[in-house]
Amino acid sequence: MMLLEVETKVRLSSKEVPELREKIKKIAKFDKKEKRGDDYFALHKKFRKHDYPKKAFRIRHNGKKYIVNFKKWLTKYWDKSVVVKEEFEFEIEHPNEFLALMKDLGFVQWMKKFKTTESYNHKKDKRIIIEINYVKHLGYFMEMEYICKKSEMNKAKAKIKGVLKELGIKQKQIHNIGYTKMLWDKGKKGKKHWVD
Repeated sequence: MMLLEVETKVRLSSKEVPELREKIKKIAKFDKKEKRGDDYFALHKKFRKHDYPKKAFRIRHNGKKYIVNFKKWLTKYWDKSVVVKEEFEFEIEHPNEFLALMKDLGFVQWMKKFKTTESYNHKKDKRIIIEINYVKHLGYFMEMEYICKKSEMNKAKAKIKGVLKELGIKQKQIHNIGYTKMLWDKGKKGKKHWVD
């Protein structure tokens, strides 16, 4: 079954975080706080048409498992507030063997990202996940996502827009540029941190 990630991202200054956190706590229940380290892999430059890769995948180690994730941007469903992606995710037991295969296919380590995340579940609809994120080199962001089937996409978009309104977020605060693109633009690519 195809699942979609319907989401929005809001850039925050450190001064805005405490007030927004209090607003979120009124409508959502705290779930967890965690640190996430992601290694990104993309086709080697010699196989890419553009310097910034159009296709990449990430591997995240959550302390127990290695999880591969990649997303396909469905830009035809985007609007000025919300983006939609098809998301694929699976576990791997042997990351070194998996990466040996990917390297043979032309993939190389491209970037890493470190993020501290506070997650909240909306009280009226637990499928609405609200996060306050601190991304190393980039600062604070609020992200909101709703994982759904394609038939539920319009409902998901409407729910996210409703919560943005609930939290008093203005259109000019929405910043739906991907973290890897922002890190790339800043020249913060880093090196791998968990795999040899």
